[in-house]
Amino acid sequence: MSAGPAYLGVDQSIGGKRWEAVDSDERSGLALSQRHGLPEIVGRLLAARGVGVDQVDDFLDPQIRRLLPNPSSLMDMDLAAERLADGIQEGQKVAVFGDYDVDGATSSAVLKRFWRAVGRDLDVYIPDRLTEGYGPNLPALQRMKKQGIELVITVDCGIVAFEALAGARKAGIEVVVVDHHQAEPRLPDAVAIVNPNRIDDTSSEGNLAAVGVTFLLVVALNRVLRQRGWYDCRVEPDLLQWLDLVALGTVCDVVSLTGVNRALVKQGLKVMGARRNAGLRALADIVHLTEQPAAYHAGFMLGPRVNAGGRVGESWLGAALLSTDDEGKAVELAKRLDVYNQERRSIEAVCLQSATDIVENNNNGNFAYVGSTEWHPGVIGIVAGRLRERFNRPACVVAYDGDQGKGSGRSVKGFDLGAAIVAARQAGLLSSGGGHAMAAGFTIQRNNEQSFCSFMTERIGKAQRELIPVYRIDGAIQPIGANNEFLTAIERLAPFGAGNPQPRFVFPRVRIIKAQQVGADHVSCIVTGENGGRLKAISFRSLGQPLGQALLQSGGSPVHLCGTLKLDHWQGRETPQLTIDDAATIF
Repeated sequence: MSAGPAYLGVDQSIGGKRWEAVDSDERSGLALSQRHGLPEIVGRLLAARGVGVDQVDDFLDPQIRRLLPNPSSLMDMDLAAERLADGIQEGQKVAVFGDYDVDGATSSAVLKRFWRAVGRDLDVYIPDRLTEGYGPNLPALQRMKKQGIELVITVDCGIVAFEALAGARKAGIEVVVVDHHQAEPRLPDAVAIVNPNRIDDTSSEGNLAAVGVTFLLVVALNRVLRQRGWYDCRVEPDLLQWLDLVALGTVCDVVSLTGVNRALVKQGLKVMGARRNAGLRALADIVHLTEQPAAYHAGFMLGPRVNAGGRVGESWLGAALLSTDDEGKAVELAKRLDVYNQERRSIEAVCLQSATDIVENNNNGNFAYVGSTEWHPGVIGIVAGRLRERFNRPACVVAYDGDQGKGSGRSVKGFDLGAAIVAARQAGLLSSGGGHAMAAGFTIQRNNEQSFCSFMTERIGKAQRELIPVYRIDGAIQPIGANNEFLTAIERLAPFGAGNPQPRFVFPRVRIIKAQQVGADHVSCIVTGENGGRLKAISFRSLGQPLGQALLQSGGSPVHLCGTLKLDHWQGRETPQLTIDDAATIF
């Protein structure tokens, strides 16, 4: 059941959501504002996010020196740093085995750049999503051995690679695992396993992305090299120069932007704005990013292009782009990734349309499951997320190769999809599978489809009361009040993302005086309030959906709108703009 009354009485919006006010103590918000000399709205938003009086400074102005943990607090960190320092001092051939997503690419690039800065070379290997799959595999490790590699660092993978790492040990390769995924009680055979989410780790840093763990490893390794006198006749590198990569990987892996992650991202975005990394600079030029980067730009403009190589193209491109200092090579790689991103969008659009048709025509239950031999496995996670958004239910999308399918799922708040997938695997319905509460991956045989769907439907049904899709509302405002001063105030809470969502406001009883299609599937509007004022607004990917149709056909009748605000930068001007998430009819 819902926790409280519906905001403005909206039990079911046009988008099928229930609106509820964010839990907040107004007195606490006022106290925060008064004590720290903040605008009242900032105090209210901080209180709603659970920020205490003594935490305000670290939240609004997160500093690396205050928030970065001692790397040695992580299990095996000192052991890993000592072994890698040996490799550097002895001139051993070392390689990184990274994941093909942004977190893996940025982690690999940070290590590549550190090795270069200390006068050594480092090979980077990124597996192919289609032919090799996720994580270290023995054939690749054996090829590395033949190439003279003595030591391998896995980043953003490796914590459950039991067979591959056991084989590496037999082949004479030492492995250091750097990961952040959930670990099992059993650990793989490795020299050191640095993972704040291993069961015996007491660092309380499990919120870090892999690139955050990698950055701590570099800090620890740099400290060991300094203690051993490596820099007595060499220039010690400035590690903070790579925070742009750390910020990109952290944002794109959708970890909670709280604690040290806030410092890594906020300071990293400043470094990104300095445009020192040739690869990021080339990408920014392609997407015409001329303003100071925010988490939005990292997550929705730069990240998808770095990811595109791993999804539908050449998996190594992202890490190569972020590692290079060659301007010409950076431009070339960025262009190739942009082309792959366009290809990814086209593939995704076809898959999404087909999957949507299947759900609409054949699946009216509490679980959306679709599968096909025609779909590219590189986009099924994105498509699952789109289905989840559209149908307000857990969704799984499977790309079949013959009778075996690779699946990806996305969930709604209140249903732990990862736990359900593990339970289905334990019940013999899946060949493999695991994940987190909101996302999971698995392998399924076609003859298990019906049993798996029945299993999931029953499990979701038991949690059905908790699966009411809800938008949490931070407050109400009129268009005339959504000015630059107001937006500048709430921007103090940035960076926004998981764990610190961008404030969502309701605009009650507004009228749409102009609405039109923009781009392929967006709707642009001009909104006016009861007491005057106009506000630009846009609703993304809503054309042909109930929300988009309602905006286009409002006829000037009053409606409630909810969404997020930002300053739109255009031709040197900053103009408030509303991103419309939802709307509600007024009866």
